[in-house]
Amino acid sequence: MVVMSDIFVQGMQMLLVLLLAPLLTGFVRKMKARLVRRQGASVFQPYRDLLRLLRKEVVLADNASWLFRVTPYVTFAAIWVAAALVPTFATGLLFNWTADLIAIVSLLGSARFFLALAGMDVGTSFGGIGASREVMIAALAEPAMLLVVFCIALVAGSTQLSTVANFVASSYVGLRVSLGMAVIALIMVALAENARIPVDNPATHLELTMVHEAMVLEYSGRHLAMIEFGAFLKLLLYISLIACVFLPWKIAVFGTGPLSYAVGAVAYLVKLAAAGFFLALFETATAKMRVFRVPQFLGAALMLGLLGTLLLFVSKSF
Repeated sequence: MVVMSDIFVQGMQMLLVLLLAPLLTGFVRKMKARLVRRQGASVFQPYRDLLRLLRKEVVLADNASWLFRVTPYVTFAAIWVAAALVPTFATGLLFNWTADLIAIVSLLGSARFFLALAGMDVGTSFGGIGASREVMIAALAEPAMLLVVFCIALVAGSTQLSTVANFVASSYVGLRVSLGMAVIALIMVALAENARIPVDNPATHLELTMVHEAMVLEYSGRHLAMIEFGAFLKLLLYISLIACVFLPWKIAVFGTGPLSYAVGAVAYLVKLAAAGFFLALFETATAKMRVFRVPQFLGAALMLGLLGTLLLFVSKSF
C-alpha cells in the first residue's frame, strides 16, 4: 500500500509538469501582450499549437538520417525526466535518490548535444549557424551552471534537491552573499538556456539573430511538436529549480498527508505565476542583445558563480 502511494505521488509529479508546461508559456505570452496593451492569445494557445502540429504530416529532407528522426523524441524524453526529478510541491518522492543537480545538468546537456547534431544533419546553412551558436552559448552556460551547483552543494552539503530544499527551508541558513550571487547567476543561465530575451528571441525568424529557431527550422509535424513541448518543459524546469532551491517555503515533506500536498501544490502554482509575470515584465522592458555580446552576459554569470563558490571557501558564514 505504501509503495502504491509512493508511485501515485511520483506519477502526479510527472503528470503535473507535463500539464503545466504549456500553460506557463501561454501565461508568459499573455502577460507580455497585456503589458504592451494588446489582447494577446489565450493562455491555452500552446496546447492548441501542439495539437495542430501533431495532426500535421512530417516532411523530411531527402538526406535526413536516423539521427534527425530520433532527436525530437530523445530531447523530449531527457527534458521531461529532468523536469520530473525537480521537486515541485513535495520533497522526498520515490525517485528522490536520482533528483541530483549534476544528473539534471547532464540530462539537459545530452538533449542539447542531440539537438545540435540534428541541426547540422541535413546540411542547411541555418542549421549549421544555429548549432554553432547554441554550442557557443552552452560552452559558457554549462560551466556557470556547474559553479552554481558547487556553491549550493557547499552550503547545503549535498547536490540532492530534496536535501537542499529541506536545508534552505530550515532556520540554519539565513541571508548569504554566496546564495545571492548563485541565484542571480542561475537566472542568467536560465534566460540563455531557454532562448529568452536578451540572449535570444524565438518569436522572430531573422537569420542574423536566430539561435534555437535556426536549429529546428527543418522540423515539422509531430517532430516539431516534440521539440516545442521540450522547450515548454525546459522553462518550467528552470523556474521549478529556482523555486525549489532558493524559495522552498511551503513545499511539502513526503508522507505528511494530502493537506500538506495541497498546500505545497497551491504554493507551487503561486511561485510559477509570480515567476511568469516577472519574466514577462523583464522581457517587455529589455531588448535583445547582439550575438557577440552574449559571451559577456554569460561571462558575468560565470564570475558570479565563481565568486560565490570562492566566498564559501573563505568562510562558511558567507
